[in-house]
Amino acid sequence: MTHTSERPNPLKACRLGLDSHQELTIYLRQDSSVCRSEGFSALSRVFVYTDTHELIATLHMVTSELLKPGEVGFSEAAWEKLALTENCSVWLSHPKPVQSLSYIRAKVYGNELSKEQLQEITNDIVAGRYADVHLAAFITACGGNNLTIQEIIHLTQAMVDSGSRIKWPVPIVVDKHCVGGLPGNRTTPILVSILAAAGLTMPKTSSRAITSPAGTADTMEALTNVSLSLEKIRSVVEQEGGCLAWGGSVKLSPSDDLLIQVERALDIDGEGQLIASVLSKKISAGATHVVIDIPVGPTAKVRSDEAAEMLSNNFKAVAKALGLHIKVLFTDGSQPVGRGIGPSLEARDILDVLQNSPNMPQDLRQRSAEVAGAILEMVQGFPEGEGHKEALKLLDSGAAWEKFQSICIAQGGLKTPPIAPYRYEFIAHKNGTVKYIDNRKLAKVAKLAGAPADLAAGVDMHCKIGDCIIANHPLMTIHAESSGELSYAVEYLEEHLDIIQLSTDKET
Repeated sequence: MTHTSERPNPLKACRLGLDSHQELTIYLRQDSSVCRSEGFSALSRVFVYTDTHELIATLHMVTSELLKPGEVGFSEAAWEKLALTENCSVWLSHPKPVQSLSYIRAKVYGNELSKEQLQEITNDIVAGRYADVHLAAFITACGGNNLTIQEIIHLTQAMVDSGSRIKWPVPIVVDKHCVGGLPGNRTTPILVSILAAAGLTMPKTSSRAITSPAGTADTMEALTNVSLSLEKIRSVVEQEGGCLAWGGSVKLSPSDDLLIQVERALDIDGEGQLIASVLSKKISAGATHVVIDIPVGPTAKVRSDEAAEMLSNNFKAVAKALGLHIKVLFTDGSQPVGRGIGPSLEARDILDVLQNSPNMPQDLRQRSAEVAGAILEMVQGFPEGEGHKEALKLLDSGAAWEKFQSICIAQGGLKTPPIAPYRYEFIAHKNGTVKYIDNRKLAKVAKLAGAPADLAAGVDMHCKIGDCIIANHPLMTIHAESSGELSYAVEYLEEHLDIIQLSTDKET
């Protein structure tokens, strides 16, 4: 390891039990001799090493008796990264300059980054050499349309090369991704069940929510175990033809997993990094054919046909450069899909569709069949429109439901989604027709209610655009696991009554 000769006196490791999320942090007494001799101050970046491991961490100062003289405290993330044991010896020193940070500064000033520079940035991110503030700078510098197509290609390849990559013993492996911004659009578990029942291989690794009230992994966690090892994913897919796992548990694109955490905090999801994130995960998971679903609507992530066309062209250009077959669908993004928004409520909708329940959300059923049908047409040679019919047959026959149950059992068992104990019904105060639903504000209500961290939290929708509403009819129900979170959501809703807009007969 580095710094094995002429070491300073060691410090004793102390596990403080502090959750700093992904940020690697250490803690020293302000009167520590190490701080004086090395010139460390609060928020200094410090090289930390043992006989076997090393990392760069952010230093925080302790002015109380939390630490004894000669001790250095660790957050949970740093403790696990260094594989420490209590009171083991640890050494600190100044880190070497991280050269790739200069590339980020260059990007801030509009310079195009090379393949080698983006690879070095990605490698440093995975190695833990960046603090969250550095990750935020990179995300912001690349936000909007600040990445060229060539930069997106290089970034995607760098993300693939930074992690594991799965190889499958079949020539065709399918996958899909929805660009998002549409609450409740939980088609993935349904179409994995349809496609696996059709004999295709679909090892689906999904993300948790970035800026939404639930990601596919969050929703599936209300139904089964999603934190699968690479070996477990292989086993489930070999047995069932598909899986529904959280991608972060297998580190297929570890740099992306780290960036996503900061993107979530910033509420930023730039187009170039979005493409790199999506396609790096697909390539790493071994996909050969991918369908990209782009919902388009005034409050979806993609708001215009022109923006959708540009995003589609960029997806196709990057996929072609990296040898990935891709098909892009433009779908309606004007309103939520299904009824539930939030992990458990979306899980309930999935079960209703798969079980052919009489009160299933028809829009979720049709959209799932549409995307599954596009994949069937792409790889099984169905004529246009016939793939959609085949997907509906697999739902109607119960084959998709049987396959879903088998996948969940193989992953650890099928659970009943939890139900929230606190609820608030939002009532229409007049007669009218629903003319507009704000997806973004609706998602905010669900997040304030506790989703996705609280699996049972979220919003249940009771109306669609075009529905005729009678006064005192419920428009939505907020679900929360605590009274405090319910109050936050209701307060926001009462300040934004335009989330659902009704037109009266006179207005129409």
